[in-house]
Amino acid sequence: MAEPILLDFQRMLGGHESRTSDEQEFLMAMQQTWEDARTEGRAEGRTEGRTEGRTEGLIAAQVKAVLTVLRARGITMPDVAERRIQAERDLARLERWLERASVASSIAEVIDDAS
Repeated sequence: MAEPILLDFQRMLGGHESRTSDEQEFLMAMQQTWEDARTEGRAEGRTEGRTEGRTEGLIAAQVKAVLTVLRARGITMPDVAERRIQAERDLARLERWLERASVASSIAEVIDDAS
């Protein structure tokens, strides 16, 4: 969050042709700090993005698997049940639902409220 403010400040100080010795010293001391913080922030963003993307991909695959097994087994699924499955974001719960879907005879046996 502070990066845009610090960059503006750096540009402002760097744009002055006549800097005080304190401003010059500050710029020199902060240059590496700003570069390190920027690099670290970008690395964290990439890592977080990959992790979030991977998790979302696993969730999407698990949701699809549950819905596919239910359809393949011919289990009638009301729209509300399908929306409930598609809205689920807990991988452990989706895994339980997939296991249940493989042996259930009704949608109630898969996504009961006790899960």
